[in-house]
Amino acid sequence: QVKLTETGGGSVQSGGSLRLACDASRFARTSICLGWFRQRTGTTKREEVAFIEDDGSTRYADSVKGRFTVSEDNEKNILYLQMNGLKATDTAMYYCVAELSPCYSRGDPQGIGYWGQGTQVTVFS
Repeated sequence: QVKLTETGGGSVQSGGSLRLACDASRFARTSICLGWFRQRTGTTKREEVAFIEDDGSTRYADSVKGRFTVSEDNEKNILYLQMNGLKATDTAMYYCVAELSPCYSRGDPQGIGYWGQGTQVTVFS
């Protein structure tokens, strides 16, 4: 059963912006932590991009700090990832993720219980 649905991927020129959205309304918001991971084409590694902890604090990968912003609409239980200043190195499949609270994954994909189907982001020069 699909519980996380991402939208908003696409192709954009280097320096451009995209906003991803994730419908997490099938979860009770207080029972989960939400975030975004990505996986570059040709690699098996899934890296954490942004994550909202149980206490509401946010964590970002060093490579996206200052360019990406994670936020959420608590009423609708939708998670967003605003991506500005996109670079070719941001090209990847982006996944919305959920971890049951209390959350201990600390960036480890093995600790994530739920994954969306992914949305492709391609940044071209």
